[in-house]
Amino acid sequence: MSSKSETKVVSRKEMTKAQWTLHMMNTHKVGYFMLAPFMILFFLTTVIPVFLSLYFSFTSFNMIETPKFVFMDNYVKMFLEDELFITALKNTLIFAVVVGPISYVLSFLVAWFINELPPKVRAVVVIVFYAPSLGGNTYLIWSTLFSGDRYGWLNAWLLKLGFIDSPVNWLKNTSYILPICILVALWMSLGISFLSFIAGLQGINRSLFEAGAIDGITNRWQEVWYITLPSMKPQLMFGAVMSITGAFGFGDVVTNLAGNPPQDYVGYTVTHHIGEYGGVRWEVGYSAALSFLMFLVMIGANLAVNKLLSKVGQ
Repeated sequence: MSSKSETKVVSRKEMTKAQWTLHMMNTHKVGYFMLAPFMILFFLTTVIPVFLSLYFSFTSFNMIETPKFVFMDNYVKMFLEDELFITALKNTLIFAVVVGPISYVLSFLVAWFINELPPKVRAVVVIVFYAPSLGGNTYLIWSTLFSGDRYGWLNAWLLKLGFIDSPVNWLKNTSYILPICILVALWMSLGISFLSFIAGLQGINRSLFEAGAIDGITNRWQEVWYITLPSMKPQLMFGAVMSITGAFGFGDVVTNLAGNPPQDYVGYTVTHHIGEYGGVRWEVGYSAALSFLMFLVMIGANLAVNKLLSKVGQ
């Protein structure tokens, strides 16, 4: 007489939520073990700093004395007393509204175009388009292009062609600082988002296009809307997060091109303001309030983009 081992099937309904969580963690313990290093680092470098920022935003703290609880004073000061913050917020929103969407769409369009090239040509073109986002000598090139003397490339060309009589100090002229910084920011935005879109386009199942043709799709735009975009939603969301983060953090572009602070605070962003109060004045409580506000704005922007992307292909 043979005996058969019986495996008891655990039902979700027989367990509490805590018991089910522990059961699933035990079942997939190898996966959780592999994720542990990342989760620990993420918790230490992201989660804890966010909560510390929230705590310090309600205090007056100078990194030496014990934090003094001031409740909403930092936020009141931010909107009612700090005129420079309003300027910084306005410039930051201009950067975000202009650079974010344009860089996102531009990254997708360039990735879509490059994806149609032969593999060997595609590899070279990807490197060419990705290189500007690596920084390095990029600022040196743009600074030389817009140098304020007659040896700057743009001034030299305009003088030679007779369009101007004397050199223009592009990065000190308040009429040109913001447009130039936006241009450079867009040029440098073809980075991680661009690579993620390339990966998403490469991973689309080609049989979907054949099925789409049978179902009545007649042109490339319909293919993009009903097949391409829905098939790469994870990459689209990742690219949106990176574009939003980059659009709100383009203070480095302004600093490297026009200095900190730039002429008459044109192009001065919240990133500069946070650095001013946190690293120069040592008003860490107020700097934390600025940082936490920007964190909430970026979270809101990401949620809005996520909602918009959910409608793709509908």
